[in-house]
Amino acid sequence: MVFISKILFFTSHHGFLTVIVLFIIFGALSALTKKWLLLIIAFILAIGNVIGGQFLNAWFLNAYGTESTAIITSDVETNSTLNEQYIHDYEAIVKKQDGTYVNTFFSTTTAALYPIENAIRIPQKEKPFPVKFIPGYEKNIVILYNQSEEGKMLMKYEKRSPVEKARIQYEADPENPEFINEYRSALQSYLKEYNDPEYSAKLRQLGTK
Repeated sequence: MVFISKILFFTSHHGFLTVIVLFIIFGALSALTKKWLLLIIAFILAIGNVIGGQFLNAWFLNAYGTESTAIITSDVETNSTLNEQYIHDYEAIVKKQDGTYVNTFFSTTTAALYPIENAIRIPQKEKPFPVKFIPGYEKNIVILYNQSEEGKMLMKYEKRSPVEKARIQYEADPENPEFINEYRSALQSYLKEYNDPEYSAKLRQLGTK
């Protein structure tokens, strides 16, 4: 597992070098075997790593890693951009199983995040957050953002959005049966996950169905 983790760390954090290594290895094999198809395989692997290298790393670490915590110690904004947002370079320390810490690094574009989704969410500097790693190579981490305090607050905020939408509709037309049912349903869904006295009171006012 440690060997696999080291490979995935290299391929997900050093995309350009990975392309060079792939073409050197498969180019040599192609020259020896006279099978030029190997160069096509190298090209496919290189493209695949650029697109999904960090996602594969995130899946692997979450599936086989050990939970711990990490703290970002440095957050530097670069001149490069991704989707019109500046890319950041991060340095962090990771807590090993024996309680000591080891240094690591990642960037906006190389960070392994779980759950895998179309969003890049990095915890704040100086605040401990949950991670997973393979013991023996702790510098390769996957950030468990949704389990962090910051992630939990964001999820709670996102869960409130349907409730607020339904509330605005209901307050605009409180006699509308469709708006009443939507508001009631949104409150019930939210209260299944979070205890909120204010929302509970509003649900009682609407009555159950």
